[in-house]
Amino acid sequence: MPQSPPPDPSDGPSRVEITPLVRSLVRLMDDAFVIPGTSIRIGWDAILGLVLPAAGDAVTAVSQVALLIAAVRARAPGIVIARMVFNVAIDSLVGSVPLLGDLFDVGFKANRRNLQLLERLERTPADQKISRTGDYAVLGLAIASVLMLIAAPVVLAFRLLGRAL
Repeated sequence: MPQSPPPDPSDGPSRVEITPLVRSLVRLMDDAFVIPGTSIRIGWDAILGLVLPAAGDAVTAVSQVALLIAAVRARAPGIVIARMVFNVAIDSLVGSVPLLGDLFDVGFKANRRNLQLLERLERTPADQKISRTGDYAVLGLAIASVLMLIAAPVVLAFRLLGRAL
């Protein structure tokens, strides 16, 4: 008796469905406009951050939280949520520097990056592994960076105190 071919995993149910509202929010915040004469796209994130620094950061936070809520509702794996939080942390940290942060927002686009993580999750059938080695590498690098940022002032303080004594 001939065997039927194994089922195609792409036919299975996906893990998450990204709402049009979330997609629109990302487009508005990260790439709603094209800078004339270039192919560079900017969104309200960079514009509001430049014109109204504190208010722009607050609006950006709303869009970032909406993406994180979508990931949690979709029961995204912890590694995906960790990558999303890392993107938000980088955007918030560098974005808090006046002018430099606004220029950074034009290139980094945390919302777009997080949407791409959710889209990867959306395209992956529920029975397939979602995480990649790169996800763990990025998370490991993030943890190492945070530990170094915490340790650097402590080491510096001990060196300065050692010289003073």
